[in-house]
Amino acid sequence: MMRLIYPLVGMLLIASAAASADTVENALAKPGRLAADLERDKRSHPEAVLPLLQLEPGDRVADIFAGSGYYSELLASLVSPDGEVLLVNNAAYAQFAGKGLARRFDDRKVPGITIHTREAENLELGVESLDAAVIIMSYHDLYHVDAPTGWRAIDPGNFLGQIYNALKPGGRFLIVDHYAAAGSGSASAQDLHRIDVEFAKQDISNRGFRLVGSSDALRNPEDDYSVQVFKPEVRGKTDRFILVFERI
Repeated sequence: MMRLIYPLVGMLLIASAAASADTVENALAKPGRLAADLERDKRSHPEAVLPLLQLEPGDRVADIFAGSGYYSELLASLVSPDGEVLLVNNAAYAQFAGKGLARRFDDRKVPGITIHTREAENLELGVESLDAAVIIMSYHDLYHVDAPTGWRAIDPGNFLGQIYNALKPGGRFLIVDHYAAAGSGSASAQDLHRIDVEFAKQDISNRGFRLVGSSDALRNPEDDYSVQVFKPEVRGKTDRFILVFERI
């Protein structure tokens, strides 16, 4: 089995990955991928993120707050032919991503993905039914409220507890999110859509998960943590952390 070494924050992660670099490379090179996805590859670096999940064909994965499903399609390629990816959105996310979802699924064959629209209080993920779960740049939304868009307050304990219960023992939970100023906790989530990495580590570990790795692949030391992540000058170029947890 190939052993893949990735740059780490605070620890050395050696990924003994069933989803080898060649497998990920094939997923990225799959014919017919959307032009917008190919462009996003340049800033999201899925070639560094995806192997951290150690996925195998036949695995079942939840892409939570998946938006238009960029990662869902890549994950489905990795777990094919018999695996399944749940593309999980709540109603607010599904509405926000409506045009992107239409582009992904209208007149295209994207096997292995199940659209799974549920509200945060009851994700209906099952018990020990998942081999992995991901939240890409949306973990901070657990600490964000926006009534005009229909984004209701979420109970983080209940939300993360549902994911923990849905994962099989040893199942991996991967988070990518935007760095906030050190020591700011969850305060930047409301207006800047950022979150303190040390807060995230502690918060998720407190729910029973064990931190097993992290990566520097999406770092940008020039990012200004006082700027909201959707501003044109930083959008797609923020300093982002990658954390990998396991269900104990």
